[in-house]
Amino acid sequence: MTHFGYNGLIGVLVLAGDIWAILNIFQSSVSNEKKLIWIVAVLLLPVLGLLLWYFLGPRTGRSG
Repeated sequence: MTHFGYNGLIGVLVLAGDIWAILNIFQSSVSNEKKLIWIVAVLLLPVLGLLLWYFLGPRTGRSG
């Protein structure tokens, strides 16, 4: 009997969130150095980097 967990689904959701964050970082108006720092943070810390970008990233172009 094969056991299917939710780990694969969670991984896909984290990947989709990270791609969304990276695209938003590229579209932001911050300096290239800050973009690089944010992208490295998201790539090295996928979940934490995504959360940090969402809550602490620049707000230009986003409502909220």
